[in-house]
Amino acid sequence: MSQSDTLAALDRVTAALDESEVRDGQHRMAQLVEHAIVEKRHLVVQAGTGTGKTLAYLVPALTSGSSVVVATATKALQDQLASKDLPFLAEHLGVDFDWAVLKGRSNYVCLQRLKEMSNPAQGELELDQMAVVTKAEIKKLADWAGTSPTGDQAELDWTPTDNAWRSVSVGSDECPGAERCPLGDPCFAEQARRKAQAADVVVVNTHLYGLNVAAEGAILPDHDVVIFDEAHVLEDIMSDTVGVEISPGRFVALSATIRRILDDPDLTGSVAELGESIRDCLSEHVGERLTTPLPDSVQDRLSDARLKLGSANDSLAAIETTNEDAKQRKLRAQTMTGRSIQQLDIAIEGREGYVAFVSGSRDSPRLEVAPLDVGPTMTEGVWNRRTAILTSATIPSSLSARVGIAPDVVDTEDVGSPFDYENNSMLYCAIHLPNPNSPDFRAKANDELEALINAAGGRTLALFTSYRAMDEAAEEMRERLDNRILTQRDMPKTALVNAFAEDDATCLFATAGLFQGVDVPGSTLSLVVIDRIPFPRPDDPLLSARRDELGRTAFSEIDIPRASMMLAQAAGRLIRSATDTGVVAVMDPRLGKANYRWDIVKALPPMKRTRHRSEVEAFLEKITS
Repeated sequence: MSQSDTLAALDRVTAALDESEVRDGQHRMAQLVEHAIVEKRHLVVQAGTGTGKTLAYLVPALTSGSSVVVATATKALQDQLASKDLPFLAEHLGVDFDWAVLKGRSNYVCLQRLKEMSNPAQGELELDQMAVVTKAEIKKLADWAGTSPTGDQAELDWTPTDNAWRSVSVGSDECPGAERCPLGDPCFAEQARRKAQAADVVVVNTHLYGLNVAAEGAILPDHDVVIFDEAHVLEDIMSDTVGVEISPGRFVALSATIRRILDDPDLTGSVAELGESIRDCLSEHVGERLTTPLPDSVQDRLSDARLKLGSANDSLAAIETTNEDAKQRKLRAQTMTGRSIQQLDIAIEGREGYVAFVSGSRDSPRLEVAPLDVGPTMTEGVWNRRTAILTSATIPSSLSARVGIAPDVVDTEDVGSPFDYENNSMLYCAIHLPNPNSPDFRAKANDELEALINAAGGRTLALFTSYRAMDEAAEEMRERLDNRILTQRDMPKTALVNAFAEDDATCLFATAGLFQGVDVPGSTLSLVVIDRIPFPRPDDPLLSARRDELGRTAFSEIDIPRASMMLAQAAGRLIRSATDTGVVAVMDPRLGKANYRWDIVKALPPMKRTRHRSEVEAFLEKITS
């Protein structure tokens, strides 16, 4: 299909929208995507808020006749694609295509587990050890599974407890596979995989795509094109999925799985105790990068765990039974034990090019072994095999290099945003404030914050780089102002955003968790305040290892692109529609003084800029009156 045909198809689709409009950036992006697919060149395209990037990549992808996988970083976008965008295109595009949504195995009910739970001998034994409410939920889940077309937890109109759901589902580390399960044919997860195999478009989350790369393509169907939406988090997600994670909870879960087939309290107890042993040795290293080889205290505990799991595996292999349910319990226990042993072996051996560190909290530490560079894995598993489209509203300048795309096989473009940032918004840098590391920064920043909130009449989303800074500012503003001050600690995210959106005078104070994913169009949000440039933590174990690897260029290749992206994400909370107006105020004077300031400013929307609060107050008075 020619570019004119692609644009005609796009116009036909957008004309069917409730508020139809021609967007130059959307047209440009569709042309770029089509060119990338035809020429088999990778594309990194930044598409600002309001571009309509989902249709801009779906229309040329679908009209190309290619097999496509769309990988999204958030469940919300995955659900939007499956329940809204793809059905809409099926109705209006004029192209016949099938689509499927594929999730990780633990999202689906396991029919074999349900069958075992209903078995008088084994099921009643397990149920006897459960709380009354858990038993009732399992019965409710069983009834639902009998009529559900998908067995997908997202289909439920209620939320089961973790214990109830774990009792009727299995993870990928536990499932022995359809060919070894008597219910492999009707299995909900296998049905979803078979549907995905036959579909023209498969929607997955980026985490599952990473697992597919790590499994050398064993999870997803082969495909011509992969589209990474929300691609700004691609490097981090790939690091998580192609690496190793060992947590205390793994051994507790493994003990429970073994106990379902093996009546040996000493053995299952010793496996469960490994969780406490691993927690004890890791808790003192939380937030630290570990040496290679690992410290003796950690290496000894992991080696001990490896020996005990080896013994457990031998005991499982010795079980002989003709009962089919028992065979399945044995297989799941062997599968989970074997995969746990594999993870331990990788951690113990200390792979070259990987870094080990401890994340989480002292109560729930996790040993992670992640690649310093995801590029080689991505090159082998993605870039050399298919055409890739990477898109987001904010793209770090170093993204292509960080994920290993060779510069001669990729095009990088920014199609902008249709919103009139220059007239509708203002970027204010409080350049007169002291450096954020100065002891009097907080007091002076609070004075600035009070004046800005008063000028906006509330209507403020204040974003902080730490909970401590958020709490201190919220306490201070509650004493100084009559406005209602909500913080991220007060209620769940959805309820919090709804409460903020319902009242112009309300202010919402939050941390990095709300730098993205908050959508409050209209005058309720007229001011976004950001306390400081959100540089990544200097002591982040994985990033510090990558900095060491890069040397003098680390700040420009890691810290500035990440800070720019985060700041752009935060600023993006302000203008969510063509009629929105407002101010983004940054309290950090480095945005106006540091020699790297333009690298960060250029990543922000093209807002009118000022260093004078009087101009901000006049602008806010104009738009809120």
